[in-house]
Amino acid sequence: MTTLTAEIETQLAAQAIELPSWAFGNSGTRFKVFATPGTPRDPFEKIADAAQVHRFTGLAPTVALHIPWDRVDSYDELRRFAEDQGVALGTINSNTFQDDDYKFGALTHEDAAVRRKAIDHHLECIDVMHATGSRDLKIWLAEGSNYPGQADLRGRQDRLHDSLTEIYARLGDAQRLVLEYKFFEPAFYHTDVPDWGTSYAQVTALGDKAMVCLDTGHHAPGTNIEFIVMQLLRVGRLGSFDFNSRFYADDDLIVGAADPFQLFRIIFEVIRGGGLNNPDVAFMLDQCHNVEDKIPGQIRSVLNVQEMTARALLVDREALAAAQRAGDVLEANRIYMDAFYTDVRPALAAWREARGLAADPLTAYLDSGHLQQIAADRVGGVQAGWGA
Repeated sequence: MTTLTAEIETQLAAQAIELPSWAFGNSGTRFKVFATPGTPRDPFEKIADAAQVHRFTGLAPTVALHIPWDRVDSYDELRRFAEDQGVALGTINSNTFQDDDYKFGALTHEDAAVRRKAIDHHLECIDVMHATGSRDLKIWLAEGSNYPGQADLRGRQDRLHDSLTEIYARLGDAQRLVLEYKFFEPAFYHTDVPDWGTSYAQVTALGDKAMVCLDTGHHAPGTNIEFIVMQLLRVGRLGSFDFNSRFYADDDLIVGAADPFQLFRIIFEVIRGGGLNNPDVAFMLDQCHNVEDKIPGQIRSVLNVQEMTARALLVDREALAAAQRAGDVLEANRIYMDAFYTDVRPALAAWREARGLAADPLTAYLDSGHLQQIAADRVGGVQAGWGA
């Protein structure tokens, strides 16, 4: 069995992966949202479910919120509830893609009144951050156009800069703005923030507290995502990850499900660039569990990230660098691939047991009866889902 060195164990012990509150609500396709027994009915129950993931894996100490989906009367109460559950509140995600006013844009809209509404929403999110102790405001914009000539591409970039500048000015000293990108959908001709270069250009114009968020599902097929990871770490602008998998487009499937080798390659570059367990680089999931149970899906997800992290840490970087300097193509590739093909699951199981965790967290959770308990307890009310 592969043995994990003390250094690798130390790195694994420090790893933390933030969970998205919306992963515990009902979701589906554009044709159907599927309901499941025991789905949370409010943000408190979402946090309670996220806490189960942390309880069984030790990997997920924080929960990201989505406003207005997770709006509550008292964020102090929500924060205290999270702490009682053994987790903390993390990133605050804004939403400017579900109101009718945002049909033709939000922060980029031609109408100053619509832009004002979108800006004010983000200022509200910053107020939530003050109440929850959150550091990051994450912005994803579903803005663009469907037809050539429909929109002034340059004008929209200028208005986006102006809107972001006002939002950025309201951040506290210890807070950050993290701008996500996505190359298409729901706009199909152009997207206002389609790639890492556009996000980078916008955030660097704002200041040091603005960073790029890389969602692993938000790229064109064939994109070398680990190259983007390297570049953003190299220039000090990689603020966070949204981990997920996709087969066709932004499927938001369990991370590592579609291409575990890609996840390995990404995490290797994170390690190479000093991003692993770096407080300035947040690991977060952004997934929807459409046909599988939510809590088990999140447990599987964080374990996939942990497994590929352990494999990436096994790469003999000194030997790899020597082979690269020597131009030994096959030896460099062998060193890299040997680490990827190493089965670290038995070693991770033993490591978990040594830390008081179940060797197999997913099986332990399924055996706990919690899924059956919440299905019996959460009867009545309105289940959380898209828009709630």
